[in-house]
Amino acid sequence: MQTRFLDGFVMPETTTRLTKRAVDQALPGPSRYILWDSDISGFGIRIETSGKKTYIVRYRPKGLGRTAPKRFMTIGRHGHLTPDQARAQAQNILGAVAVGSDPAAQVAAAKAAMIVKDAIDLYLKEHVNPKRKERTALEYTSALKRHVIPEIGNRPAEKVTRADLLKLHHKMKDSPIQANRTLSIVSSLYTFLGKREIVPEGYNPVRGIDKYPEQGRERYLTSEELGRLGAALIEAETIGLPWQVDETKPKAKHLAAPENRRTKPEPAAIAALRLLLFTGARLREILHLRWQEVDLERGMAFLPDSKTGRKPLMFSNVALEVLKSLPKNSVYVIEGAKKDQPRADLKKPWAAIQLRASLEGVRLHDLRHTFASIGTGASLGLPIVGKLLGHTQPRTTARYAHLDADPLRRAADLISTQISSAMERA
Repeated sequence: MQTRFLDGFVMPETTTRLTKRAVDQALPGPSRYILWDSDISGFGIRIETSGKKTYIVRYRPKGLGRTAPKRFMTIGRHGHLTPDQARAQAQNILGAVAVGSDPAAQVAAAKAAMIVKDAIDLYLKEHVNPKRKERTALEYTSALKRHVIPEIGNRPAEKVTRADLLKLHHKMKDSPIQANRTLSIVSSLYTFLGKREIVPEGYNPVRGIDKYPEQGRERYLTSEELGRLGAALIEAETIGLPWQVDETKPKAKHLAAPENRRTKPEPAAIAALRLLLFTGARLREILHLRWQEVDLERGMAFLPDSKTGRKPLMFSNVALEVLKSLPKNSVYVIEGAKKDQPRADLKKPWAAIQLRASLEGVRLHDLRHTFASIGTGASLGLPIVGKLLGHTQPRTTARYAHLDADPLRRAADLISTQISSAMERA
């Protein structure tokens, strides 16, 4: 028997032997429907309007009587399972029902029993760690374990409400960017849980929560600040940076003479800071750069795995001079503490340089912003600056558009000059 819909769509027979050919030929209709198997009673495939096809099994628990409602269990998606594999699973489920089990109730109880902490462990193990970059995985892990688990870790995952997450979001109001980021991570967690059918698909308690407004964190060094930074770098690599000594402390008199109270940062650290300035690269792109990726003759490097995937890194003449000055004692351009290991960070040398140059509050990442601001201010064009920075999306570079003042200034000059000339003629 066939069912014809009002728009002329003809649904395949509602009962047929479920073979691969029969399932592949089953077309979506204006509403979802179930195509039942003719061989095994209760085994079928649900076809959504989107075309999604899911194997299911329907049964009535033994001993509850013929008036008891039937239960449905999802077996799996067509494509992930063949009809024969799904049929075998259906037979196992129906066999368990025949001896008095209620598989759907058992699965429902197991899902309801999964608490948020266990759901997070599963999410990190099966989704985040294998599919996200290492630093992103660390960020996800930190946010979930520092903020989410202490707040709702022991709650059943399916029982978490929007009110629970509003409370968590409010507690983090003093760190709005971190609060918003945590919400996004929890949203991703629930999308994963829905796909695993641990919570109902589409259930996401984050939905509908307004995020805090975020102030832009871009900081651009002025020409005068760049001058102070350059002077501090030269001082650091020549005579060293002066110690910060409180002469009022009793132990100050036992220190070296004032003219000897200087420390030279490691040359590799100073070189790394210069490369960050001259390339606009991200910190890890410089610290993890290997000599085998550098082509000095062509003035570029080919990064196999940056934040945005594979990308070329262009070196200016001044950046090339920095590279040529470095020894090749390691596989890494910037030597780490251990041989052939990348340097972990630049926190201490940058703190010393930052203090000497009076650049309080300037982050290492602001050197990248400065590189971008100078490029856009020189009217090089956002596509070119975006290529240099390795942006994959134009909107990422577009945040620097307000710095491109030269075209606007020329336009303002042109308009005002014509107005002034007309006024003079009058």
